[in-house]
This record gives sequence, structure tokens and C-alpha cells, in this order.
Amino acid sequence: MIKSESDCSAELLTAAQMRAVEQAAIAQGATTGLDLMERAGAAVVAAALAERPALSEGAHAALVLCGPGNNGGDGFVIARLLAARGWSVALHLLGDPARLPPDARANHESWARIGPVQPMAAVEAAPDGAPPALIVDAIFGIGIGRPLSAELERHFDAIRGWQGGALTVAVDVPSGLCADSGRLLGRPLAADLTVSFHRAKPGHVLDRGPDVCGRLVMADIGLSDTPVPGAARRVDARAARGVAKAGGHKFTHGHALVVAGGLGRTGAARLAARAALRVGAGLVTVAAPAEAMPECAAQLTAIMLRQVDASGALADMLGDARIKAICIGPGLAAGAGPQARERDMVLTALGMVDAAEGRGIVLDADALTLFSGQPALRDELFARTRAAGACVMTPHDGEFARLFPDLAERLQDRPVAGPAYSRLDAVRAAAARAGCVVLLKGPDTVIAAPDGRAAVHAALRERAAPWLATAGAGDVLAGLITGLIARGQGPHGAACSAAWLHVEAARAFGPGLIAEDLPEALPDVLRGIGA
Repeated sequence: MIKSESDCSAELLTAAQMRAVEQAAIAQGATTGLDLMERAGAAVVAAALAERPALSEGAHAALVLCGPGNNGGDGFVIARLLAARGWSVALHLLGDPARLPPDARANHESWARIGPVQPMAAVEAAPDGAPPALIVDAIFGIGIGRPLSAELERHFDAIRGWQGGALTVAVDVPSGLCADSGRLLGRPLAADLTVSFHRAKPGHVLDRGPDVCGRLVMADIGLSDTPVPGAARRVDARAARGVAKAGGHKFTHGHALVVAGGLGRTGAARLAARAALRVGAGLVTVAAPAEAMPECAAQLTAIMLRQVDASGALADMLGDARIKAICIGPGLAAGAGPQARERDMVLTALGMVDAAEGRGIVLDADALTLFSGQPALRDELFARTRAAGACVMTPHDGEFARLFPDLAERLQDRPVAGPAYSRLDAVRAAAARAGCVVLLKGPDTVIAAPDGRAAVHAALRERAAPWLATAGAGDVLAGLITGLIARGQGPHGAACSAAWLHVEAARAFGPGLIAEDLPEALPDVLRGIGA
């Protein structure tokens, strides 16, 4: 069965996890390797014909590229099935057929009784007869462990000359893309369509994966639906479950506090506060210094306002146990100059978090940057976030690099082997170090908890929302998380729900979006999901 990307399970399986699922099914006698290859090959043919219906009519030419492992075995099945439809199939193999794994060798032998197996080097010659209407990349799939060779990249260069009129289909992942990280191990042959099996892989949605995979479809090849321990999850519409309001009064749905900066810098906090209110927090208060009170008072109506000039006043206000969530950081700091007061306010707020009492905190923007100047400051922040427990950090890539420079450096290093270090790896490590949930913003937003739970919200393909690249959008996201925590969601769940709602609101509004539009788009989004 072929499924669209949006219909497939929320699990993201690494190459090792996927192999373990397959091996367990074979060991239990539920299937065989040959059966899995047959189903995979049939699924690729079905997906290719569905993608380009004109290929279903008549006979066409195909170029099938097979590799030295089981991905190549899938390719032999594809070639055989196409030949059975009357197609002219040119098949090229990378490596020695005698060294193929047993199941792939069996399918190689089945194909060899039908048509020739040419070496991969011969692919550089101009094709005999009509150029291929279908190009199938079944070379490495999820199993790549080394960069593409210069020779294979040269072969790919020749094939690129034929891609214009052909449908290029990758089996599992385009060869040269790391299935675990979405990072490139060379210059892959970009696909129009990628057909993967059982579950999507992190590399389909992370980093460069979306750029080279084309459209992604998933195929059911008869493996168990039992969840895989430790697997990352994809954030989808299921994350919005539980945001509906049902009964109660305003305090039932939580009081959120957003700490603002000084005069001329309150806009970010006001955006966060409005988002928290729109997502259903019962009450929202902006805490602002005296100099900024008139500015805030002129802009706020349903959102309450309190004067808070320093950490002592903030601690006094947080003595009210009905305040269930704190957002601090948007517009907090004054830029250059001494910032001890602002750092003290962040640490004070962290010290007033009590997970047992259902109070959490979101650290965004300046609440992160204020502690990134030197290791001692980072260590002080992480000590407090570990103690607080119910905490979410929401850095963008630059803030992440300043807070976790060693992890960011590993992400920038050129990968020399697979599986390559991924954004999932980095954010999981950051969450463990800081003892809190870390949400790393981007089109491939990654969310991880200290216990290793991780999720990816991919705003790509049909969920792309490029309009979110606008000032203030991150402040709205911080407010959404804060509002959901105030309403009782845990930090990890609130971050996942907010990431989905944030993108859905942007998609609902469309081009021309500015940050102020996001909270105003939420009512239609919530209505659409029955909230």
C-alpha cells in the first residue's frame, strides 16, 4: 500500500532501527528477506506509475542503477517487474555481483535470466534507442556509510543530462544522502520521487533531505506496527489534540506571565502575550519596567499589565501560585552594556519554577543570549534549568551555536561517514546537558527532552511556510508554548503542539504574513481542528 507522507506513521526510524525491525520480522518467521524485496520493488513501480500516469500506457525505456547491498536487490526486482510490462530496461550494477548479499544475489540471478547486467561505468555511454523515461536509483539507500566516490559522482553527472524528461525515483533515499541526518555525503542524484518503506527516516525531513528527495511516499511492506523504543517522532496534526477548551473558569486554564524589556523593546513580549492568550491561557499578564508601562498600556487590552522593575519584584509577583507559566527573553535585554539585572531576572524566574505545582518556563531570545558570552555563564544557566525541570529553550541556529558551541561545530563539520551527526543528535545532547526541553527552530524544527524523547516538525513540501521568516515569528512561538504550559501541557508536549499550530497559522494566512497576523489566524486553525 502506498501512502502519502502526511498519512504515514509519526515514527522516524534511523537506518539501524529500520534494519532491526526487518531482522526481527525475519527472525520471527513473519516474512523473508526475499518477500520484503519483492514488496518493496512492487511498491516502487506502483508509486512511479501513480506519480506519472502516462508511464502506465505502453512500453517505455528505464535506467535502473543497482548497488552492492540489499537496496540493489530492490532494484533487480524493479527491473524485472518493468520488463514484465514490456519495458526496455538498462540495468547497471555498482560492484561485483558475487559479493552481493544472499537475497540481493538471488534477485540478481532472476534478472540475469531476463536481461544483461552492465557495470556502472558503462552508464556514461549514451543510451541505446530512446532516452529513459524512468531512472531508478537503487544504489545505496539507507545503508550508505561513506562519501560517494569521485567516479560515481562522474557517473551521476552523465545521468543528469537525461533527467530533464525522465522521472527519477530514489529507493528509500537518494544515494549520497545520509538517511539518519539528511546531510550530504557527496553530490547525490536528486530525485523527483522518493519511495521509502514502513516508516520515514530522519534524513527525509532534516537538513538537505527535502531538497534532494522530491516528493516522499511511504510503502507498507508488511512489517509490524509495534512502536520502536527510542525512535524520534514527526510532529503532525495529532500534536494539536488536547488544545480544546471544555468548561471551567479563567484560572482553570492557567495564568501566563510574559516578562517585557524596557521602553521601545516591548513589542516582542506583547506578541508572545497575545499568542499565549489566543492559544487558550485563561489570563495573561505582561510584566514591564516603569519606563515601559505607558507603551504597554497603550497597546494592551485583554492582556493585563504589572510593573516589575527588577528580580525582587518579579519574585514577589511569582509568589502567586496561580501563575502557571512564565515566558522570559523576548526583547528583554538592552543590547550592549551591563546586563546583570536582566540575567538576575532570568535566574530568579527559573528559581520560581515548580514542576510539581504545574509551573513551567519558556526561555527565548535574550534569556539565552545573555548567558552565551562565556562558559561560566552557560554553566550557571544550565544548573538552573536542570533544577527547574519544567523548562523549554527555543533557540534559533545562531543562539544554539552560542549556547552549545561544540554541538553546533559538529553540525558544521563536513561529514566523512554515515550515519552523520544530525540536528536530532545535537538537540538531544543539548537537552540532556541543559536538563530541559530544547526546541531548535528552523524549517526542520527539532524538539528534544532530557530523557531522549525527540520530535521533528518539518515545515516542508505541502506544509512549507516560508512566510515565517519574519521578525517576531519566534516570539509568537514562545508565547504559544507558554500558553499551552499554562493550560497544563507538559513542556515537551507544549513545544510540539505549538510548533504545529505556529506553522498551521502561517499556512492559513499565507503570503504577506507578519508576526502580528499569527495570533489572529489561530481562531480559524483551532476551529478547523474542532478545538
